[in-house]
Amino acid sequence: MGGDHFWGAIGYWSHFGGAVICAILAVWVGRGKRLSSERKGARTALGLTAAWALVAAASSPLSFWALIAESARNLGWMFLLYRLFASDGRDSAIQPIRPVLFILAFLEGLQPALLLAQLRVAQIPGAQEVIFQVAVIMHLLVTVGALLLVHNLYAGASSANRPGMRWPAAALAALWVVDLNYYTVAYLSNGVAIELAALRGIVVAAAAVPLALGVSRAGRDLRFMPSRAVTFQTLSLVVIGLYLLMMVIIARSLTLIGGNLAQLTQVAFLFTASVVALLWLPSQRLRRWLKVTAIKHLFQHRYDYRAEWLRLTHTIGRAGPDAPPLQERVVQALADITDSPSGLLLLPGENGGMVLSARWKWLSIEVPAVAIDPEAARFFAGGTFICDIDDVRAGANQHGEAEAVPDWLLSDENAWAIVPLQHYERLTGLVVLSRPTVVRKLDWEDFDLLRVVGQQLASYIAEQAGQEALSEANRFDEFNRRIAFVMHDIKNLASQLSLLARNAEKHVEKPEFRADMLITLRNSADKLNGLLARLGRYGAHGGDKLEPVALDECVEQVTARYGTGHPVVVVEQEHCVVEAQREGLEQALVHLLQNAIDASDADAPVFIRVRPDGVHGLVEIVDTGTGMSPEFVRSRLFKPFVSSKPGGFGIGAFEARELITAMRGRLDVESREGLGTRFFLRLPRAGVADLIGKIDSNKAEVA
Repeated sequence: MGGDHFWGAIGYWSHFGGAVICAILAVWVGRGKRLSSERKGARTALGLTAAWALVAAASSPLSFWALIAESARNLGWMFLLYRLFASDGRDSAIQPIRPVLFILAFLEGLQPALLLAQLRVAQIPGAQEVIFQVAVIMHLLVTVGALLLVHNLYAGASSANRPGMRWPAAALAALWVVDLNYYTVAYLSNGVAIELAALRGIVVAAAAVPLALGVSRAGRDLRFMPSRAVTFQTLSLVVIGLYLLMMVIIARSLTLIGGNLAQLTQVAFLFTASVVALLWLPSQRLRRWLKVTAIKHLFQHRYDYRAEWLRLTHTIGRAGPDAPPLQERVVQALADITDSPSGLLLLPGENGGMVLSARWKWLSIEVPAVAIDPEAARFFAGGTFICDIDDVRAGANQHGEAEAVPDWLLSDENAWAIVPLQHYERLTGLVVLSRPTVVRKLDWEDFDLLRVVGQQLASYIAEQAGQEALSEANRFDEFNRRIAFVMHDIKNLASQLSLLARNAEKHVEKPEFRADMLITLRNSADKLNGLLARLGRYGAHGGDKLEPVALDECVEQVTARYGTGHPVVVVEQEHCVVEAQREGLEQALVHLLQNAIDASDADAPVFIRVRPDGVHGLVEIVDTGTGMSPEFVRSRLFKPFVSSKPGGFGIGAFEARELITAMRGRLDVESREGLGTRFFLRLPRAGVADLIGKIDSNKAEVA
């Protein structure tokens, strides 16, 4: 009797408190003039639940009127469920909802009839037990059907409406899960447990709170997100509880054996379990694993990866005269992630070790000439392992990092972490981060983010190194090109002088030849001096100022150099003034004439025409040599170091086009194998060069 009195008091306060809570929630949900359908349904359900709890507190949870009020309460929850379907527009779209709800309501409506029948057959032996079992089965059918509808309510909701269904669906599911367990126990034990009946009031009230929040706007964005400490401690308690439960089950199982064997087995098992628990549970590795597992699966990520990536892009992408060098920006990008106030960047040196390349706000630390020796550098190059220097100081050496971290970092308490920068399995650098103001332990999320960001930053460093190497290669290429041009020009001069020497043996006695020889020697000397003067600025004709040049006179002077050598015939010569750089124009004409002479037979003349051609001045150089194939003209003629002549440098046509293009001109070619070649050299005429430049600029803008 003492126990019944105790649980009776528990039941009174449980249901009375539940009635007060549900009544307050019903008033709160029903406030306002214009209520949505789900709020009206929630107000009705909470009001009926408050009435049920109040009746149960006034009489008892198992009294006749309390059971009648419970049926009314359940009908109120079903009405709310239908309203929730209606708010999502699925009450008409999903046809089975109404019949299912009608059947469930019908089964619940039969409960008062069964209660009355149970009172009338009180004198018949065994009749009340049968009616009780039927009533419990009907309650189970109602709860199972309601749970299925709740599942369809949430699972079938649209993405826009699902956040609003989160808490109401969870509250309804909790209510009917409690009822399912309550009536399952009643069916199995053929009676209602007074303890469970006493606690139903406060349990239902606890479920009504998220329901009221969910149907109101206050709960639309409400999410349950406990702190890491609470979750880890809760997970630890769950693990300990499961362990103790397992121990109890095993111990109870052993008692069934009986006798001395059972006692001996119990002692041996408890001894083994105690030793394992003392050795295993305090393990730091196990605790870390539990913590990482909890954080990975029970929390959203610490970092806002979109914000981190935008900040990284902003830091690396800064430009201008005030922007720090890329090496410092690399350190800052990693330091911003961990809130480190400073850092260092170490890059590979000549001996295979790592040397200091940049400091970011870390001037106090002393870095030796070889910051990381080659052996330690190979350790960091072997993977993307991020070294926590505090772990090394504490004696950790799981990956062999203790031998890789130098003493100058271990002795400085501000040194905190080493992040390798890997690019295609190649170590491009190491970033040393200083200790943040708020010290915390690096975890798996830090490692993952730092590893990915380190790979991205390594690509920037590798790209810069590639750009520097390419720039250096371009400078060497430009120097080699200048030398190749000079060698080609010297080759042409040597050919002219050799021809002059051979002719001198035959015609040295002739005064006309001697006069022509002096002119040729003077021109050759001037040409050599010009080559020496241009050697430091070769290929820069485009930067020289263009001036009016008489195209016909320039062609006449160039053809005069060949004198009594290979026949060069000017078949048409009209006066034409073009905008050009005279020295570059002469050089281009020499290249084209020399190529034409080399491609022709010894007695086959080269023909030249000079005339105006619209806004251009045109020079045509025609030979009757071997000609070139269309494929050679298209893909090889204007490439350096490619020649169709034995021993040729392949420079003449390429340099001629470069010179003419620099003077805003154009060089075209027509050639037939076995027939010969025709070059068309066009330069803007004086007075229209600026107009042509504007037309070309407009075409480029339109394109």
